[in-house]
Amino acid sequence: MYSAQASPSHQQKTMRRTLSLTIILLSAVMIAGAQDQPQAPATGGTLKVTTEVVSVYTVVRQKNGRLLPDLNKQDFTLDEDGQQQEIKYFSRETDTPLTMGILVDTSPSQGRVLDVEKSEAESFLEQTMRPKDLTFVMHFDVEVELLQDFTADLKMLNRAIDETEINGGGARTVGTFPSGDAAGATHLYDAVYLASRDVLKNEVGRKVIILLTDGEDQGSKVKIDAALEAAQKSDVIIYSIDISDRAFYMRQGVGYSGESYLHKLSDETGGRVIKANNERDTADAFQQIGRELRTQYLLGYTPTNTKHDGTFRKIEVKVNVGNVKVDARRGYYAPSS
Repeated sequence: MYSAQASPSHQQKTMRRTLSLTIILLSAVMIAGAQDQPQAPATGGTLKVTTEVVSVYTVVRQKNGRLLPDLNKQDFTLDEDGQQQEIKYFSRETDTPLTMGILVDTSPSQGRVLDVEKSEAESFLEQTMRPKDLTFVMHFDVEVELLQDFTADLKMLNRAIDETEINGGGARTVGTFPSGDAAGATHLYDAVYLASRDVLKNEVGRKVIILLTDGEDQGSKVKIDAALEAAQKSDVIIYSIDISDRAFYMRQGVGYSGESYLHKLSDETGGRVIKANNERDTADAFQQIGRELRTQYLLGYTPTNTKHDGTFRKIEVKVNVGNVKVDARRGYYAPSS
């Protein structure tokens, strides 16, 4: 699903891989429905593919936002489709390598906030990444482009982030609002789908997407449910930094509703939405994500339902230490025979 493409404004830069969707290819992918299998812990806290163990990364914090990093296995209970499961594997995931994707919205609505997103994303990577971590950078507007493939090189990642620029989308008049049809300028769902399925699917361990967007999608070929399913089948956690220019929508005479869609993508996968109204909020949002990624728990269990029927199984994680908030993915897709 990758095709090489260089835009005229970037001819002197490193060749990028442009991710594109076609209806025929997309249909074939949906029918095939190939899906990742659950994962099991291996030596040193890494995960390897297996058909028997489901892994659930979990963050626990108090209502005031303070993280709880010192819980034990007996503090957790886990249900699948209402049936309690035995937690066979438990660890605190402070040093397990991260595999991350930074997805930057470069549609017209982000024109006034993009510079803040770029500077804070670079600071986040500098503070969060460790030698074994890998990150890729992608942007999305009228197309979805992989600007930098997996690397631990901060200079290469910063260069890719610096190269993001607002793209209004081809022949549309500058300043006009995206039409909302297939030519729309914010292919958010396509970006999540492609990042999950084409880039992160075959990776192992902790896989995270960080979305920098206002959550408004215009023109994606896939719907939000398909994007979410791709993330769930690839065991991806989605964090969303909701940084929006509400005045942009007011000037266009339209309402803003992107936050609810970001909640669907993030809450279901075990991440969360953090609202950012200014530069300070954006910096704080990245800091919160960094702390949470270093304060996760890994719960692993063998499902009592052993059917390989490809169905979606609901997961609920509970903690018996009082009034706390638990972030964990809310389900997974069983393998199919």
